[in-house]
Amino acid sequence: MSNLLGALIGAAIDREDGDSGIKGAIIGTVAESAIRTLAPIAATWALGWAVQYGMRKAWHAATGADPINAEGGLRSNPA
Repeated sequence: MSNLLGALIGAAIDREDGDSGIKGAIIGTVAESAIRTLAPIAATWALGWAVQYGMRKAWHAATGADPINAEGGLRSNPA
């Protein structure tokens, strides 16, 4: 996936300036390595957020301290 995205970025840069393609290849390679580095970090963050959100909702449901009332609005004092 990141190889394809790096190649697409490089090709788009090559089309814009019409040069030899070296600049597009270099920027495409940098983009590819950035994607390879940032994708696992973003996935880990999203998974962690989903887990803590689910745990918070489960805790609120178990203790009866859900900040959302039956009508879907926020309670003034959830505790």
